[in-house]
Amino acid sequence: MIRTLIFDLDDTLLWDKKSIATAFDRTCQYAAEEHGVDASNLEEAVREEARKLYASYDTYEFTKQIGINPFEGLWGTFDDPGESFQRMKGIIPQYQKETWTNGLQKVGVQSAEFGETLAAKFIEERKKSPFVYEETFSVLDRLKGNYTLVLLTNGSPSLQGVKLEMTPEIAPFFDEIVISGAFGKGKPDPSIFKYVLEKVETTAEQSLMIGDNLMTDILGSSQVGMRSVWINRENKPKHDEIQATYEISHLDGLFPILDSLGRNEK
Repeated sequence: MIRTLIFDLDDTLLWDKKSIATAFDRTCQYAAEEHGVDASNLEEAVREEARKLYASYDTYEFTKQIGINPFEGLWGTFDDPGESFQRMKGIIPQYQKETWTNGLQKVGVQSAEFGETLAAKFIEERKKSPFVYEETFSVLDRLKGNYTLVLLTNGSPSLQGVKLEMTPEIAPFFDEIVISGAFGKGKPDPSIFKYVLEKVETTAEQSLMIGDNLMTDILGSSQVGMRSVWINRENKPKHDEIQATYEISHLDGLFPILDSLGRNEK
């Protein structure tokens, strides 16, 4: 009997990739209008510079441990408790400016001032672009009251908190919300899954992890003996060694799985 459902947030309930893509598109289109650059080439250059610069900082290992990607770094502030987050807070403004300035240089525009303008515009556009999958609320509404619902997300408390503030309908569905940056380690570390199980007083056998990422959601849950559902909307290839218990392409696919496992009635 499944009693607890543990959901990932980004690209499981929230369509984070679309939000980031939309912010890039609008920001790069603005650059094209102002300086005549090719918007697609600028986006590609900025994405490349973001990955490279992000990996050069001494906070990089920490961000990997917590699960904060370079594109979240382009709009977060990371004003969270702890030495590593405060180090990030100090680095991030320069990272954001340099990423856009270096990207502009790659497409022939030498302007740190315009790079700073684009860095600010990207943040503005990302905050204006919160996308949620069309089935998210209807699925959560059907589950609420029949299961203990947990939101388990990698990232900084401040940034994940902003995402939840931008889509305020999500948080009330959940009995517990656990953010890796507040815990100290992120998925797939088994300790954060064990922490969730202890927090809601359940077992791995009575729980089901639902997420889009094989390397975090699925691997991590498997390491504590928990069954998992891989939400694979983009028809990504399977992994030889990391395999979910179930695979679906739409969150509505959860219900046949839950029926087969025995629907929980509180």
